[in-house]
Order: sequence, then structure tokens, then C-alpha cells
Amino acid sequence: MNVHHILIDDLNPEHRELSIYRTGSVNRIRLQDSIYKVYASLEIDAHNYAALFHYRIIEACNALPFISQTGNGLDSWDEAFLHNSRLNELTTLIADASATIDRQKNETILLGWHDQPVAVAYLRSIDPARTVAFLERLLLFIQESEREGCDLEFIL
Repeated sequence: MNVHHILIDDLNPEHRELSIYRTGSVNRIRLQDSIYKVYASLEIDAHNYAALFHYRIIEACNALPFISQTGNGLDSWDEAFLHNSRLNELTTLIADASATIDRQKNETILLGWHDQPVAVAYLRSIDPARTVAFLERLLLFIQESEREGCDLEFIL
């Protein structure tokens, strides 16, 4: 079988329209608020979205009791909440996961594939330095949220 390989390009509008192209956000909220209010937000671009799963950071974070609509915890295509009392643990999990990333090893990962009408494999290049820089911003965002007494909402 002849498989076509498509390397996702964030600048290509056709690639951004693919269902495999995923982005997300982390929102600073207060679960006790009577109305939903986002106090601050950190965007997760498509590169870092894929990297969070590739480096098993999302999997590691699921050691914490995330509350989600589906009951699956922190997962793709879902939103999940984490109470402020657990943010220090989240910081530790993310810092530990970040420390294991080989900053010199760019990788190409498989995002997904289909066989019909033609076989296509969708790939993404992962730049570990870019991911580590994002994780540093995420850690600061979490620490600020903890200091402000806010909870987190992950929209993946």
C-alpha cells in the first residue's frame, strides 16, 4: 500500500482545518464563582498540544483528580478542572516531565492516519526546545494561579 505522508504545517490554512489539528487553552477560573469567569488564559498551540501528549505530560497529570465532563480526567476533546489545592502537585508533575525531555532531539511524530479514500499518515515535527519554553510559561501560569487562589480549566 502506498501511504502519503503529510507533515503538518501551522502556516497552511488547509492543515489548520484538519480534524487532527488540535489546539487548546488553560484558563484561570474560580470554581466557587456563581458565574463562569476566566481571569486569565494561556493558549496551547497545535505544536505544544501534540507535544503534551507525545511526551506523556497529559498522562502524568492524570495522577491528579481532574474533574471532567466525560469522567476521563484530563484528555483530548474534553475540558477538565483542577482545584487550587492541587496546583502545587501539578507544578511538580510538569517540572519533572519537562526535565526528562531531550532538548537536542527533534522528533517527527504520527498524529493519525486514515486508509480511505487514499492512505494518508499525518505527521508533526516536535521541537523540544519550543516545548520546554511553553512548559516554563505554563509553570509560571500555574504558580500565579495558585497564588491568586484560582483553579484551572484545561480545554483540550
